[in-house]
Amino acid sequence: MIQTVTRPIAPATAMSATLVVARRALLKFVRTPALVGMGIVQSALFLFSFRYVFGGAIHAGASTYVAYLVPGYVATIVLFTGGGIAVAVADDRVEGFTDRLLSLPIPRYSIVMGRALADFATNAWAIVATAAFGFLFGFRLGGSIPDGLAALGLCLVFGLVFTVVFIVIGLLAPNAQAAQGMSMIAFVLAFMSSTYVPAGTMPGWLQPFAQNQPATVTINAVRALFEGGPAFHDLWQAALWCAGIFAVFLAISMNLYRKATA
Repeated sequence: MIQTVTRPIAPATAMSATLVVARRALLKFVRTPALVGMGIVQSALFLFSFRYVFGGAIHAGASTYVAYLVPGYVATIVLFTGGGIAVAVADDRVEGFTDRLLSLPIPRYSIVMGRALADFATNAWAIVATAAFGFLFGFRLGGSIPDGLAALGLCLVFGLVFTVVFIVIGLLAPNAQAAQGMSMIAFVLAFMSSTYVPAGTMPGWLQPFAQNQPATVTINAVRALFEGGPAFHDLWQAALWCAGIFAVFLAISMNLYRKATA
């Protein structure tokens, strides 16, 4: 009788585990048409409302309101769509998928990075689609095409950073409904910023926060790049905010996953 000798299956590498987690999240997104379409429709309607309903009553200094609005809205689109990330993470935890991942011999950070990679792709889709609607509604580049691409790149970086923030929210929430509600705190950053109106028009007690929070700093850099103006001062501030937030929330997310297996 011939005895077959089998070798133990080697543990998945961090890269392969990251790609598997990302693929699963992307397939779930693509196979749900409502997630693909409704987010874009919602973004378009929101942009349309501010452009044509409220835009006539809002003054943004020397520039036209559409030139002021579109860069800010494109930069902060993740703050409106990120609730879906938190809900998906909470759903995975409640349904037991997260527990199954944690039972495998894979690095914990690969779970976070896989989820972040998938949501980076969906954020890119939302950012590009929203920017296209901005051009449809009358926005035009004031700077060069490389400057415009750099602005979109910064939007993608900002989206990636806040993807990790929403992952943490999903891990902290007891269920999907709570995750959706907790994600609403991101609206504070979106509305108390220079997205829709200049921060200098806000009450004096609110201006220090509105002018110095991460969304405003990033929006100012994106707006400067789109307009072709000097952007170095805003860019380095945005880079510091993005690096700091990403490092802090990545550490928090990995700690939460470690606690889940303790």
